[in-house]
Amino acid sequence: MSGGTGSGPVDRALLQALRDSGASAGGLYVLAPDEPVLELTVMSGIPAPFLDPWGRVALAAPIPVAVAARHRCLVWANGPQQLARDFPRTAVAVPYDFSLAAAPIGDGDSSRGALLLLWPAGHPPQLSADERAAIESACRRLAALLADRSGAGDRVPPGAPRVLSPPPVRPVGAQEALAAVDYLERLPGGACALDLDGRITLVTTGAVELLGEPESRLIGARPWDVLRWLRDPVFEDRYRAAVISRRPVSFTARRPPDRWLTFRLFPDGRGLSVWINPAGTVDDPPAPVDLAGPEAVVPVRAGQIYHVLHLAAALTEAVGVQDVVDLVADQIVPAFGAQGVLVYAAEGGRLRTIGHRGYSAEAVAHFEGVALGAANSPAVHALATGEPRFFSSPEEIESLYPGLPELTGKAARAVLPLIVSGRPVGCCILGYTRPRTFSREERQVLTSLAGLIAQALDRARLYDTKQQLAHDLQAGLLPHSLPVVPGLAVAARYLPSTRGMDIGGDFYDLIRLDEGSAAAVIGDVQGHNAAAAALMGQARTAVHAHATAGAPPGEVLARTNRLLTDLDPDLFTSCLYVHIDLRTRRACLASAGHPPPVLRHPDGHATVLQVPQGLLLGIDPAARYEATEVDLPPRSVLALYTDGLVETPGVDLETSVAGLARRLDDAPWQGPDRLADALLRARQSEADRQDDIALMLLASEPARPDVRS
Repeated sequence: MSGGTGSGPVDRALLQALRDSGASAGGLYVLAPDEPVLELTVMSGIPAPFLDPWGRVALAAPIPVAVAARHRCLVWANGPQQLARDFPRTAVAVPYDFSLAAAPIGDGDSSRGALLLLWPAGHPPQLSADERAAIESACRRLAALLADRSGAGDRVPPGAPRVLSPPPVRPVGAQEALAAVDYLERLPGGACALDLDGRITLVTTGAVELLGEPESRLIGARPWDVLRWLRDPVFEDRYRAAVISRRPVSFTARRPPDRWLTFRLFPDGRGLSVWINPAGTVDDPPAPVDLAGPEAVVPVRAGQIYHVLHLAAALTEAVGVQDVVDLVADQIVPAFGAQGVLVYAAEGGRLRTIGHRGYSAEAVAHFEGVALGAANSPAVHALATGEPRFFSSPEEIESLYPGLPELTGKAARAVLPLIVSGRPVGCCILGYTRPRTFSREERQVLTSLAGLIAQALDRARLYDTKQQLAHDLQAGLLPHSLPVVPGLAVAARYLPSTRGMDIGGDFYDLIRLDEGSAAAVIGDVQGHNAAAAALMGQARTAVHAHATAGAPPGEVLARTNRLLTDLDPDLFTSCLYVHIDLRTRRACLASAGHPPPVLRHPDGHATVLQVPQGLLLGIDPAARYEATEVDLPPRSVLALYTDGLVETPGVDLETSVAGLARRLDDAPWQGPDRLADALLRARQSEADRQDDIALMLLASEPARPDVRS
C-alpha cells in the first residue's frame, strides 16, 4: 500500500471525481487483463483495510462495482436499508450509514472497470443531476486514461491499492501551528488527532494524563492497540462508523480501575479529532472488557468480525471448490492477520491439498496425500478428534511435531478441522510467522467459521462432481474432431452458459459425404440440462444418418423432425443444415427456425443470408422445409452459430445478427480459427453468460494447382 496526494493522471482524475461529485471517499477498480476480476488500484478518503473484502471482486459477484461493470449501468444505494435489500453481503460487512454509487468505466462495448463513490450519512434519496453529470464526466476521463497505457500509471498488485491523501484544507505557518497547539492545550479534558488509519498523530497533555500513557507510546499507535482497556471491538467499531458515515460519534469506556472517560470523535476526509473528558456519573456503564492474560493475546477486532460476516455471506454463494478456497485465502488470511493458509480435502482416506497461500512448495509437498491414520500431522489429529488446535509458539509446535516450524517457516498456527454431520471433509490451517496467542473470542470465531467452510466445501465438491459429469457428457455428445475436407477450412467452437449445469443442447457437426461434397449442421435444443443434452445427441445422430443416406437438405430436416416428434420430448430444436458442393462451390441451406447464417464475401464485406424459416423440429410431424442456394467462392466464409452468440437482453435478434455481420466485416482475415476466436472474445469474458454458444466457420479455400512430374 502506498500513499500520496495524487501525482499521476489517474490519481488526479479520481480526486477530481470526489471534488466534483461531493463524495467523501472513492476508489477505482480496473478489470484484470487475464481474468474476469476487478482489482482495486487507487482509493481516497477511506483506509485501505476497510475495503479488504473487496480488493479483488469477481465480475459475477453480487457487489455494486461488479454489477455496474457487468451490466454497464450506474448502481445507486441510498443508506443502509437499500444496501441491505439490494446488496446484503456488502451491508453485512459495512453496517454503517452512508450512500454509494458505482459506475462503469469503458468505451463502446469494452469494459475497463468501475468507479466507486461514497457519500456521508444524510444524502438525499436520489443523486442530483449535477452529481450524475460529475460521475459520467469522471468515468469518461478515466476510460480515456485507462485506454492509454501510458496514462494508466503503474499497475499495483492485487490487495495493495494506492491510497491518496486529500490536500490540506489550507496551508498554515509555524506561528499559526503553535497557536493551534496552545488552543488545544487550553481545552478542558484532553484532545488527540487520528489519521484515517486510526493512528494518533497529535496528543495534548490533558489527553496523556487521562489516558495514562506517555506521549511516546501514543504517537503513531492506534488507541485500541496501545490501551488494553479500549480493545473491545465496540470501540474500534465507533471509529469505523465515524470514518464511513462522517458523523460525530461518542462512546464511554472505563479506564481501570474505575475511571470512566467519554470520547467524542469528529471525522473529516483527512482523519478524526477526538475530545476526551471524564465521564463523571454514568448510568448503566458498559461492562469492562475482560483482558486478563499475557500481553501477547490478540483479541478479535471489529475489522475481523466484519471480515468474517462478509465471508459467511460469500460462502453461501460459492459454487465450486476453487471459489471456496479463494474466499478462504482472500478473506480469512487478512482478517486474522495470518501469513499463510493451507486447505486440505479428505479423499480416499488421505488429505489432498486443494489450496494454499504463503507456504513453500516443499512444505506443501511434505504433507500431500498424508494418510488419515498418520501420527505426524496436526491436520490428521484435528480431524481425528474433531477439535481445533491452536499453537502459540514454535516451541509448542516443535514439542509435538519435530521439524515442522523449520519446514513451514511458521511460528504459530490454527488448525481447523472441517467436519459435516460427523464426517471429515478436510482441514484448514492458518499459519503465522511470529508467535501469537489466540484469545478466547478469536478461537470461538474461528471454530464457528470452520463449520461454515466445511459446509461450503462439501457443497462445492458435490457441485464440481456434477459439473465434471456434465462436461464429460457434453464432450461425448459433441464431435471429438471434424473430418478433413479438401477445399474447406473449418473452425468450430463451443462455450457453455455460466448458469446451471455446464451442459446444454447446442450442437454442430461436419459430415464428409463423398469426394466432392460435405454437409454441415448446427442446432440448438431448448434447455440446459441432461434432457436437452440427450435430445441433442439424438438430433445430431438423426441428421448424420439422413445426410449420409443422400437426402437433400429439406428432406434431412423433415425426417429428423418426424423422429423428434415421435420421441415427444417436450423440447423443441432449431437447426440449420448446409450441403456443400465442393466442385461447383455452391451451398444449399435449409433452416428449422434457426438464426440466419452470415456470409463473408471474398472482398471482406459480410451479408446476412435470407434462408426460408421452417418450423422448429419436434412440433409438427408434417412440417416441410424449403432450401435455398448460395455461392461459396474462394476466400468466402460461411458463419453458422446458435443464438447465444448474438442474443443481447433488450435488443431484437435482427439487430444482433446485423452486429455479427459488422464484426465479420471489421475482422482482418487470419484464417477461420483466429476469426472464430475474435468473434467469441467478448462472450468469453462475460461472467453472466445466460446461454450456450456454438459457432462453426466454413472457409472456401482456393483450388490448389496440380503438381505434375
